[in-house]
Amino acid sequence: MNALKIIFMGTPEFAVPSLEILVENKFNVVAVITAPDKPQGRGQKLTASPVKEAASRHSIPVLQPTNLKSPEFIEELQRYQANLQVVVAFRMLPEVVWAMPKFGTFNLHASLLPQYRGAAPINWAIMNGEKETGATTFFLKQEIDTGSIIFQEKESIHESDNVGTLYERLMHKGAGLVLKTVKAIELGNYPSVPQDMSVEIKHAPKIFKETCEIKWDQPSKKIVDFIRGLSPYPAAWTVLNGKVFKIYLAQLSTVDSRQLTVDRGPLRTDNKTHLDIKTSDGWVAVLELQPEGKKRMTIEEFFRGNKL
Repeated sequence: MNALKIIFMGTPEFAVPSLEILVENKFNVVAVITAPDKPQGRGQKLTASPVKEAASRHSIPVLQPTNLKSPEFIEELQRYQANLQVVVAFRMLPEVVWAMPKFGTFNLHASLLPQYRGAAPINWAIMNGEKETGATTFFLKQEIDTGSIIFQEKESIHESDNVGTLYERLMHKGAGLVLKTVKAIELGNYPSVPQDMSVEIKHAPKIFKETCEIKWDQPSKKIVDFIRGLSPYPAAWTVLNGKVFKIYLAQLSTVDSRQLTVDRGPLRTDNKTHLDIKTSDGWVAVLELQPEGKKRMTIEEFFRGNKL
């Protein structure tokens, strides 16, 4: 059996259950690496990452390097003499870091690799209308998300899911997978299977504001999935009557056009309970939106103070 000394690397909330589960199971996490504190909110107060807060609760030493290649950081890392590194939602590591421990460095990725390599796997799986995704642990190597797979677990994507609900489930499923992987490495008995490169691979690139604009000339189902895949964050958006609206929830329209008092080109609405927008093959009903400078609201709440 391997006596493990673990360094954990991660920053956002998604990584916290993975760190917590290792601590709860009495694994020796000797240090945590996370992003530097960032100014947040109106007062721009320096705020610690969720992973730093979790590490502090357990009195685990925290390192917050700005440069992962700096000799000072490398030296500090070596002093911990860790023999395994666990990475969950952290930035790309230089080889000098991931190659350091005896048992390697493994990463948790929120997809069934090799599918959805990249920064936003949960978003893109929903945006592309997938029915299934999952979580993967794999050993790091130079090219991003390409290393040998240790374990995978599948997770269904429901019609009612958005990024928020699927993120929550994968966050906890991923933590269980991290624990399973660490236990297997501790026992010295774990798979390491090269990724299947014979399949057509879908990617999950970083999402920018322009990525989130709704293209209404696409099929209705594709638009509904696109909106789900960006809700609640960063949110799909469109321009109506010259103003930008974020759209959080939509569905295929079930409204009979005879019920509508206003039907002007691409929009149809009764200015009370529903707003339909024309697509390439029908109509999409907007259920929740956020006008520029206002809060998120249902379509009925919006029509109480606004008309289109």
